[in-house]
Amino acid sequence: MSRATRQLVGIFLTVFLLLLLYRYHRTTTEDAQPSNSAPTVQDTPQHPSNDEYNPNFLWRTLPVRFPVAEIQPLPVELPRKLPKIQSADSKVSHTTLWQQRSRRVAVKNAFGRCWRSYDALAWSADELAPLSGAHTNGLGGWGATLVENLDLLWIMEMYDEFEKAVNAVTDIDFQVTGSPEINTHEINTRLLGGLLAAHDLSGDLRLREKAIELGDMLYAAFDTPNRMPIIHWDSHRAARQEEQLAEESVLAAELGSFTLEFIRLSQITGDPKYFDAAQRVMETFNRQQDSTKLPGLWPVSVNPRAELFDGDTFTLGAEANSLYKSLPRAYALLGGNVPMYRKMYEKATLTAAGHNLFRPMNLAEKDILTAGIVRVMTTQNGKPRTHLESQVQYRSCFAGGMFVLGSALFKIPMHKTIAHKLVDGCIWAHEAMPLGIMPEVLDTVPCASQTICPWNEWHWKQEVWKRARSLQLEPDPNLNTDAFIRDHHLPKGFISIPDTAYNLRPEAIESIFTLYRITGREDLLDVAWEMFRAILSATQVENGNTAIIDVTVGTEPIRVDSMPSFWMSQTLKYFYLMFSSPDVISLDEFVFSAGGHPLKLPTTS
Repeated sequence: MSRATRQLVGIFLTVFLLLLLYRYHRTTTEDAQPSNSAPTVQDTPQHPSNDEYNPNFLWRTLPVRFPVAEIQPLPVELPRKLPKIQSADSKVSHTTLWQQRSRRVAVKNAFGRCWRSYDALAWSADELAPLSGAHTNGLGGWGATLVENLDLLWIMEMYDEFEKAVNAVTDIDFQVTGSPEINTHEINTRLLGGLLAAHDLSGDLRLREKAIELGDMLYAAFDTPNRMPIIHWDSHRAARQEEQLAEESVLAAELGSFTLEFIRLSQITGDPKYFDAAQRVMETFNRQQDSTKLPGLWPVSVNPRAELFDGDTFTLGAEANSLYKSLPRAYALLGGNVPMYRKMYEKATLTAAGHNLFRPMNLAEKDILTAGIVRVMTTQNGKPRTHLESQVQYRSCFAGGMFVLGSALFKIPMHKTIAHKLVDGCIWAHEAMPLGIMPEVLDTVPCASQTICPWNEWHWKQEVWKRARSLQLEPDPNLNTDAFIRDHHLPKGFISIPDTAYNLRPEAIESIFTLYRITGREDLLDVAWEMFRAILSATQVENGNTAIIDVTVGTEPIRVDSMPSFWMSQTLKYFYLMFSSPDVISLDEFVFSAGGHPLKLPTTS
């Protein structure tokens, strides 16, 4: 080979290698994910390309058995300029922020301890059992704790842990579950909400893809003749394309709580099918609202197959809270362009304020409110009669946050007053207990008037006596009321405590946080800190925190081998944000889902 030929070959090989290096550099650059150094929120719809997802992904390719005639599009109008939610008073001074720093660090340390235990003992499982070090998979086995806490890892600036978690989440296969039945409501509010919030905060497109995969799976549960979703769903049967019918009895909260996540999924994908699915369900709630046995509210249990809402029990507690709290938030997330949600909120709160809310008699004569249960009975002449049961559930503590948000969003001053009293009612229930923690369920004495309610010890003991006799199979006419009060650890004002447990729930701190952000009420900072200290003291164990059986006994509590995923993703999140600067997850920029996940609000420009 001549010298000239060798030179030409050398030049050719050099150019070839340079081209290979260029192509490799370009590919790796395009495949790189957004940096974790700062959030990059994407507000404009992102239309997926045909090759962006696995073409063999089951839930995307599954034929729709009952398609709708026409899919409702998202509102095309620009978002309205909604009122500012966060009070100017919540822009606290640098001195106050510095004072709250140690509290914020304490919450982060509590989270970090739980997260490290989950990482070491239950990674990719749904939940950690902290006493035994075992794990549980009650939410499909898709790593609920992992998915639900993505947004909080980002908020706490734990970016290394976030990246590790995202890498694990991308390996989740929503086609595979060992559970014969999954609760689509729980999967939606907890897992889908977690994926959407983490995407909104980080801009990581891998999370958007996983949200679409999970959203498509949940969308398949709506494939029934009347497009009402199946809540207790056998996904294996659905995958085999067997017949699907909506159930005949589900909780109203389960049926009506897909709205926020499905709206946001349509917003970030540009695909209106998710919004359409949830909107059809909520339009059914809207049509039924004025014709229930307690017009304005929906009964605890409904029949989605027949679209019957004829139950006789109405509450703001466990069976309904996520439904009601979603109404003002859906209005905001849709930029105020679907007035139906405001009307539903206003009707619901008007009825609740007139029937469910009551002032409990208490020793300090505090002007507070709590939410009870209303049952509607039919009298002998065929007319309805309402009966208030003064039973208060921990989960009804969400109501204070709902009322203050509605007050700010819809300019209803009275709702702010109600919100303060509701939050104070839950604070009172916490502070009345030896451990400083409100029990899951308690019964109180309702005042005859919400304006004047003097303490009457004789009346309280009479109500305790009545309740005690009603609990006995053979009522004892010689019942010693004082002994019953002592044996059952009843604080003054409480007539019974049907469920003495605390399951690490977030509703009280959720409302305290919301009220603080909207009103700037500074005493809530110290209230929240004392609540956090009390909860941590009673529930902390080596591998995290546990639910406890009895908050009425001041001695060492009996712990349960359970740490629900919402302990970190909601309870600790709200405590952390309580002690953070108000511009961290501002309520003017985000709306919290029912599962405590911040979803990005649309911008007006």
